[in-house]
Amino acid sequence: MRPLDEKETTMVFEKLFKFTGPNLKHLLERPSAEGPDPEPGRYCLRLHKNRVFYASESLVRRANAVSRTRLAGVGTPISKFTHGGAFHLTVHALDLLAAHARCRVWLKPDTERSFLFGNSVPKSALARITENTKSGDGVVVMSMADVPLGFGVAARGAQDCRKADTNAVVVLHQSDAGEYLCKEEELM
Repeated sequence: MRPLDEKETTMVFEKLFKFTGPNLKHLLERPSAEGPDPEPGRYCLRLHKNRVFYASESLVRRANAVSRTRLAGVGTPISKFTHGGAFHLTVHALDLLAAHARCRVWLKPDTERSFLFGNSVPKSALARITENTKSGDGVVVMSMADVPLGFGVAARGAQDCRKADTNAVVVLHQSDAGEYLCKEEELM
C-alpha cells in the first residue's frame, strides 16, 4: 500500500471533482472517526493492487505492519486503475459521492429498476434534477426517498431537459448499487 504519485492523484481528483465540485476538499479534510487510535487523524487515499482506497490515517499506519502479499485492502475501495492506465470509479464510492455530490437526479419510483438493470435515464423517468446541472457533469442518481442508486454523467443540462423529448436520454449510466448487490450475493 503506497501513497498515490502525482499523475495518479491528478486522475483521481479530476474524476472526484467531476462529481463533488468544490466539496472535494471535504472528503480529505474531514476528521476521521474510525480507527483504534485516540487521534485517528484524517482520511487519505492509498493505492494497493491497482485499487484506490479511502481510509483513515490511523488504519493506514496499522496496515503498514502487514506484508503486501497478505494485505487485501484497508478502508473503502473507491476506484481502480485498469491495465491500460484508465481510471474508473467503482460503486463502492457511491456513499462518498452521494454525501458530497454537487448534482443529483431523482428517479420516479417505477423507473428505478430500469436504472438498476444498467439502462440510462430517459427524461420520462426523471422526477427532479438539480437546477445548475450542465451537460457532462457527474450526477448521483437517487430514489425519491433520497437513497443513492448509482451515478452517471449528465447527457443534458437542467435547462435542456425541459425542452427535450420524453424519450431523450438525460443521464448516461456508469455504475449502480444493483451491481454491488449482485456481487455480494455471489460471495455468499
